[in-house]
Amino acid sequence: MNDAWWSRPCAAADADAACAARARQGRLTKPPGSLGKLEDIAVWWAARQGTERPGVERVWISVFAADHGVAEEGVSAFPQAVTGEMLRNFATGGAAIAVLARHLGARLDVVNLGTVNDPGELPDVHRAVIAPTTANFCEAPAMTREQLREAMQVGADRVALALDHDADLFIGGEMGIGNTTAATALSCALLDEAPEALAGSGTGLDDAGIARKCGVVRRALARQADADGAVDYLQRLGGFEIAALAGAYIAAAQARLPVLVDGFITTAAALTAVRLNEGVRDWLCFSHRSHERGHQRLLDALHAQPLLDLDMRLGEASGAAVAVPLLRMACALHREMATFEQAGVSRA
Repeated sequence: MNDAWWSRPCAAADADAACAARARQGRLTKPPGSLGKLEDIAVWWAARQGTERPGVERVWISVFAADHGVAEEGVSAFPQAVTGEMLRNFATGGAAIAVLARHLGARLDVVNLGTVNDPGELPDVHRAVIAPTTANFCEAPAMTREQLREAMQVGADRVALALDHDADLFIGGEMGIGNTTAATALSCALLDEAPEALAGSGTGLDDAGIARKCGVVRRALARQADADGAVDYLQRLGGFEIAALAGAYIAAAQARLPVLVDGFITTAAALTAVRLNEGVRDWLCFSHRSHERGHQRLLDALHAQPLLDLDMRLGEASGAAVAVPLLRMACALHREMATFEQAGVSRA
């Protein structure tokens, strides 16, 4: 599958814009480096937007929802019907990400990739149903190769829509009962880690539940001896929403659209995207460190320093949304502060 669209080169960041932004930081009315990482954020965004004075104004949030066959193994504290029920909650504006998107003035794009408890047509929910659920990956590959392609293409299509709406930031979110188990299995395969190193409480499992999840993941990994890299792992262990996220991240990097990555599940998708196309990494900014056990290991593998650490583990892109005001403030300071010359202030 080396000829797949996701293998095409990603865009390059603008080194000249980064240099200009760094030079501007040195002229602003403050001691050099006194705004710490806020300065680095502004320079990073300058390089991605190709301008000395970047901004983060038009935010696009795509939340991909899908069900997982592995849920039948009892790996979640919630019943599988919740995935479809949460789609209704997104549509009526009651979910956490719906509240956050409203307050950010962000566009919330909810995508149904397939749920066992299908809510049917809902306002402001895009139907891109592949199947009601993936297969139980303890017994068979989670999806077929064609389903994998279809899910990744859905992600790419949502990025194209975001670009049509002049978005300057893409955020991906997820919803799906059982998807922390899928993300754990996928991460273990990509990182060659044992389930005990990465498996967390997900929706609220106790110690016995986490042990059961580890056993399920171990059974799934035992079936992967003949797997050939990230594509196979994503097909066999992932979910429709995780594949859509990976496709979205690659398409965004190819189109010069910066990405703000959310928590554990989206970071598993991000690592998969980087393994499929290493150029993706330059377009990923990481919003927060999730309370989910395996997230730090994924961040380490991606050499990522998240912006926040709030013990969040909700998903839905909620952690990324909370980080958006920080990005906006970093860029506003960079654009709007006076230089020493403008303010008539003496330099050190």
